[in-house]
Amino acid sequence: MTTHHTTTPGAAPFLAIPTAAARLGTLAGAAVAFAGTFLAWTWTSKFPGDLTVTGYPGGLQVLTLVSAALTVLLALSGYGIRGLRWLTPGGTNSPVRLLALGTLGTTGYAIGAIAYDLGGAVNLEPGAWVSGIGALIAVVAALGLPGDQPTSDAAAAGAWERFRDSLRAPSAPRAKALPDWAEILIIVASFGIGLYVFSYGIDTDYTELFIGFLITVGFAFTALRRAGLVSRLTALTTKHRNITLIAALVVAVCFPFTQQKEEYALIGANILIFATVALGLNVVVGLAGLLDLGYVAFLGVGAYAAALVSGSTFSSVGVQFPFWAAVVTGAAASLVFGVLIGAPTLRLRGDYLAIVTLGFGEIFRLTVNNLNGNSGPDLTNGSQGIPSIPDLKFFGFDFGLKHDILGFSLGRSANYYLLMLVFTAAVVLVFRRSGESRIGRAWVAIREDETAATAMGINAFRLKLVAFALGATLAGLAGTVQAHVNYTVTPEQYQFAGSVPPNSAFLLAAVILGGMGTLSGPLVGAALLYLIPAKLQFMQDYQLFLFGVALILLMRLRPEGLVADRRKQLEFHENDQLDVPEPRQSEETGVGTAKAGA
Repeated sequence: MTTHHTTTPGAAPFLAIPTAAARLGTLAGAAVAFAGTFLAWTWTSKFPGDLTVTGYPGGLQVLTLVSAALTVLLALSGYGIRGLRWLTPGGTNSPVRLLALGTLGTTGYAIGAIAYDLGGAVNLEPGAWVSGIGALIAVVAALGLPGDQPTSDAAAAGAWERFRDSLRAPSAPRAKALPDWAEILIIVASFGIGLYVFSYGIDTDYTELFIGFLITVGFAFTALRRAGLVSRLTALTTKHRNITLIAALVVAVCFPFTQQKEEYALIGANILIFATVALGLNVVVGLAGLLDLGYVAFLGVGAYAAALVSGSTFSSVGVQFPFWAAVVTGAAASLVFGVLIGAPTLRLRGDYLAIVTLGFGEIFRLTVNNLNGNSGPDLTNGSQGIPSIPDLKFFGFDFGLKHDILGFSLGRSANYYLLMLVFTAAVVLVFRRSGESRIGRAWVAIREDETAATAMGINAFRLKLVAFALGATLAGLAGTVQAHVNYTVTPEQYQFAGSVPPNSAFLLAAVILGGMGTLSGPLVGAALLYLIPAKLQFMQDYQLFLFGVALILLMRLRPEGLVADRRKQLEFHENDQLDVPEPRQSEETGVGTAKAGA
């Protein structure tokens, strides 16, 4: 992609530093921070990551090295150096500021963690101070670079407003078309980098490194968005949607082959379960606009149905269905419950529907808790649930045993991860096809204005019931695998809110965080909401509080979600419309901008 490097004149810098000196200072500071990673940061190996080696960065040093290197590259791009101008098709200076802040944040966190864990700053070696001072110099100098967008009244703005303005950037212009093979190669390379970054994050062995990873990735991703690279990549994935889906599937298949520990493959399997259920909820909430607060109950219905016919010695049914029949049983049971619950309640709207669905979720949990032979029929074994669920076997393939594939040894968790990936791919296909269909467009019309949709001849009740039943079926599908992954199902797994996902509150948060109505949004939201608590165990007691704070910040800073279609972007940012032709389809499903009556 060829870009024309331009800068916006007249945008006042946050700090009054000559532009040439500011850019040179940013380069020098980032280079010093980069060089400091090759020196020892502490004298003892008691701090995880072994930061005592000179000449070989490790642990948190690697994160500082990467962030500093990116800062240098984007700062050099500001000089208009041939071969680097494509790095900043959008903003030129704001990405450099963000990366400099990320370098300082990662380095500062590492210095603070070393001092805290080892008992004081006296345990720091010169390398840590070199990188810290270099990162600080880079930040101060970067704040002296001109803003990418001029402010309307810079003199009257306060310091915080001026700082926020300095981080804004214009949208990247349309890129020059490349040959199809080159665009596809860019997509494949981007997914490969994404796989490496995700595998690195999930494979972090200690909390300090994972927190540093989050800081680095957060600032780097935001900087790349400001630079315009993310929008350029989004345009390519929108143009080659089928190639993008295939590349995403291939990358997901490769993930278990990159993991050496069984626990990380298990995290991946649970992320897929959580993401699949969140995508099913996205049909109900994101497309049809129905607020369902008891959605996790449908996951429980599918899990219990599969557990009852699994052949477990604690099952009161006493039968063992083959794998495909157990899957059909779980999905069908959830479908029936979806229709039975939806038929009498979907004539309600808004808060009233939310209250009814919340009640259904709690009724399900209490009912399976009481079907113990004392308070009711002996069906679900009460609060003890149904344990000892045997592993699945499919055409002689035992998912509970290790298997060697292409020289790689895949354990039980990796087997279930690949199985769940097949289910996730099927759910993605269903979501995409239904979203692009006449029914999907009708769902969007109902979501935007049910009264107007009804006046146009749309049978709102029937279509809402279809959405409710489809969402329930997809959740039940995931529940059949969840029962076998966890070996057991209990009523406490299916609460409205709790410390362990999936539950209704976390599922709804995943949809909102990722972006309602989009295809990749719930997948991203579910991955973040499951991965972060799984890696940061000390957050267990504060999860609900922290996620509440995260949602408040999200609603304030990015109400459309992390991955939003164009309709949501224009709805929440009416003053930020781009001077480019509006695409016929949204970036994800094509539902966001389609005409309701098409």
